[in-house]
Amino acid sequence: MSTEDYDEFGNYIGGDLESEDDSDIDIAPSAPSAPGPSTAPAQAPSYAPLEGFDEDEEMEEEEETGMEMTLHGVDGTAGNQVVLHEDKRYYSSAQEVYGEDVETMVQEEDLQPLTEPIIAPVKVRRFAVEEKGLPTTRFDRSFMIDLMSYPSMIRNTRYTDTHVLSRSRGISVKSGPMSLVLPNSKGKSSLVNIIDTPGHVNFADEVGSIARLVDGVVVVVDVVEGVMHGTEALIRHAMQEKLKMVLVVNKMDRLILELRLPPSEAFFKIKHTIEEVNSVIASIDPDDSYRLSPERGNVAFASTQMGWCFTLRTFASMYADTFGTFDVDEFAQRLWGNIYFDQERRKFTRKPADPESKRSFTHFILEPLYKLYTQVLSEDSDTLRETLADLRITLKASAYKMDVRPLLKVVLEAFFGPSVGLVDMITEFIPSPVDNAEEKIRQSYTGPLTSDLADSMIKCDSEGPTIVHVTKLYHTSDAQEFRAFGRVMSGTVRRGQAVKVLGEGYSLEDEEDMVSATVDAVLIDESRYNVDIERAGAGNLVLLSGVDASISKTATIVAKDIEDDLYIFRPIKHMTTSVLKVAVEPIVPSELPKMLDGLRKVNKSYPLLTTKVEESGEHIILGTGELYMDCVLHDLRRLFSEIEIKVSDPVTKFCETVVETSALKCYAETPNKKNKVTMISEPLESGIANDIEGGRVTMRMTNKERGKFFEEKYGWDLLASRNIWAFGPDDNGPNALINDTLPSEVDTRLLGSVKESVKQGFQWATREGPLCDEPIRGVKFRILDAQLAQEPIYRGGGQIIPTSRRVCYSSFLLATPRLLEPVYYVEVQAPADCVAAVYTVLSRRRGHVTRDTPKPGSPLYTVKAFIPVLDANGFETDLRTATMGQAFPQMTFDHWSVVPGDPTDTSIQLRPLEPATGQSLARDLVLKTRRRKGLSDSIAVSKYLEDETIIAISASGNADLLG
Repeated sequence: MSTEDYDEFGNYIGGDLESEDDSDIDIAPSAPSAPGPSTAPAQAPSYAPLEGFDEDEEMEEEEETGMEMTLHGVDGTAGNQVVLHEDKRYYSSAQEVYGEDVETMVQEEDLQPLTEPIIAPVKVRRFAVEEKGLPTTRFDRSFMIDLMSYPSMIRNTRYTDTHVLSRSRGISVKSGPMSLVLPNSKGKSSLVNIIDTPGHVNFADEVGSIARLVDGVVVVVDVVEGVMHGTEALIRHAMQEKLKMVLVVNKMDRLILELRLPPSEAFFKIKHTIEEVNSVIASIDPDDSYRLSPERGNVAFASTQMGWCFTLRTFASMYADTFGTFDVDEFAQRLWGNIYFDQERRKFTRKPADPESKRSFTHFILEPLYKLYTQVLSEDSDTLRETLADLRITLKASAYKMDVRPLLKVVLEAFFGPSVGLVDMITEFIPSPVDNAEEKIRQSYTGPLTSDLADSMIKCDSEGPTIVHVTKLYHTSDAQEFRAFGRVMSGTVRRGQAVKVLGEGYSLEDEEDMVSATVDAVLIDESRYNVDIERAGAGNLVLLSGVDASISKTATIVAKDIEDDLYIFRPIKHMTTSVLKVAVEPIVPSELPKMLDGLRKVNKSYPLLTTKVEESGEHIILGTGELYMDCVLHDLRRLFSEIEIKVSDPVTKFCETVVETSALKCYAETPNKKNKVTMISEPLESGIANDIEGGRVTMRMTNKERGKFFEEKYGWDLLASRNIWAFGPDDNGPNALINDTLPSEVDTRLLGSVKESVKQGFQWATREGPLCDEPIRGVKFRILDAQLAQEPIYRGGGQIIPTSRRVCYSSFLLATPRLLEPVYYVEVQAPADCVAAVYTVLSRRRGHVTRDTPKPGSPLYTVKAFIPVLDANGFETDLRTATMGQAFPQMTFDHWSVVPGDPTDTSIQLRPLEPATGQSLARDLVLKTRRRKGLSDSIAVSKYLEDETIIAISASGNADLLG
């Protein structure tokens, strides 16, 4: 064979080989192939000897070893052998390579971005402080669990800052439950469910959620600062919920160490603080039974920093233990008020025997306390040891080497002992779940009190049907799940029990907001750890796992086998309102699903938070204040979404209202031209909106009850007050729809048939007003006439609902519409030399001071003012900067105020990049809000009026009404 048949690499390029003899290489014959596909190539390639390669030597080696060259397929089998497709194996499987216990994944292409590691590190998600194990307690936990079966031994009142923000900021952000077995002064133990709630007014929603579950409140007041606005709001809310109260006058050591008041003056400061609390209570309910006073035993004195607490009775008991037995209660009664101790005659008198006489509280309590503080702070160790020996206090030698403040705490804790006085006060003045069950049900249950379910709840019967009222959701330490915190109102909730979860939207008419679930676990919440139990009876506060999927804010959980008519507990009426608004979006658009999941979770975590999507597509978050929103956004970024988000500049929620009656009767025809509804709108009398929102008048009242309320309080005629069709938006909205038609002019039967449709149009209109799609507030819509088709098919909801909405809009726009903005009430405590700076900062932000007064017994002034929420962003930082950190403000929503100017005045010229002032402010805010929501700038009433009305208005020369 010629060398031309080969290329330079030795590959054969000649013609077809006619026989095996022509080949330079002998190929061993193989078995004939069967019909079908073969894994071998059609013809084996031949190989040319390369330079320096001895072909004869190679062939000899093959013959010597007995090896034959055969064609092999890619799967290692002979070339002509038949191999089924499923038997082909090109590579070893991952299981064979890595072993059976290794999970492997195969991807067609590399979808993992370079920013992510191939093997991600294990993340430790821990956003709450937890105990590593169950801490040691002085009581056996089985004893605590047994006490849960005896509701009369339980007290529910308000170690517990576990949230990461609470610890980093040094303030309480979340409520913290804790169940403790506490002995009183007689050694009798009670199960006390304490729930510590935040004191900052921005987190008042936590207080509102917990107040629904408990039977009483321990009000803690700083003796120097006195009753601040947050404390006043809490007291008012507790009174509305019909909760019993006791008072703890805290930080008593500030009178000694900070203000350095003499004992006689310290008494007046303490008395003034207690009277501040009582004046707030008396302004709500003058009944003397609510009065708090030390001689009644419902006031305690404490210093939580130094770890001591006492009541008059426990201090009297200390004297009895030292000087012999006497009537402790009688002695305690004489330790408060204008009662003096005559040392010469050793008697108590109502009048001082001489000018040097001291009140009994000063002589027996304050002076010994002052002396004890003075001894520890100023005397040497030997003198202090002798003093403590006289008081029967023995300390270790190492204690005397401590710094002054730790030593002072050790001495005071040894002097006062355990706080049995606080336990006495709680068990005596706060009722048990059994005693308070009926009041609790009357306040919060929407169902009839005559039913079997209500009867079981009123009796707090652990053998009855299971009913649990849930008002709060707590996330686990890794923030992946939520547990429902609630009170067992009736029956016994058990692990593994099948239940029905009724949401806030559930009713007998609409059962959509009801889902089935299973209680995965029943837990006692101890803030930093949980105690897992099998069951919990009526009267107990418990955490439930596995039922939170459908719960957003509050819920009613009932046993699945209950077949009676089911009713829910009323949603919580919080003491403030969410008015601060921001829009959020993810920086990386593909992370939108993560953000939406985070928004759902953060909505569960904060009771008063509102999240919604505007028509423009913006995701809106509504909160109570700057600090509140800062905590919400932190949780959204770090706990629930773990993504970076963009946040808009904060704005506020607005409302729309009218200040006059409609200029003319407005009517709208249905699209089929067979129905016509006529209305006018006018302002509601001042106070009605608040009464509706506060639940003092509701649509659940009978016509007679509702008519009597409006007739007596607002002077409405009985006919109008009995013809109120609806409040809106929702059932407690601050607007009213009134039927003012006359039976002689309107077919009442036909009007009644479209009543629900007209109400729905009214609800729709008041939820989204015509100015800038914000809710309408304080407006009365009166139906004056209705011409309806006789055939039901022509007056269906599709015809009536949009028509009634349109006539609401037209009557609203012809009644001099105005924009409402929310206003904060501001209370600032600052030294006297900082008051001028407070005035200056407020004046720059459209704020105004209503009152400034000195704080009795302290160097502080209290400044009370109002500031629009829109201008309050950054106010606290600005104020602290201007006063060098000496001023402390508290801001909470107070009322709605009319924004200056006409929002529909098109003659106002707004210049870009210049702030609007004066009468142009309303127009500026409305246009900016409309543009943000993707609406046009035009606010014309003509698009809601009929053509005939527009022509008539134009002909009369009042074209300016059309906008």
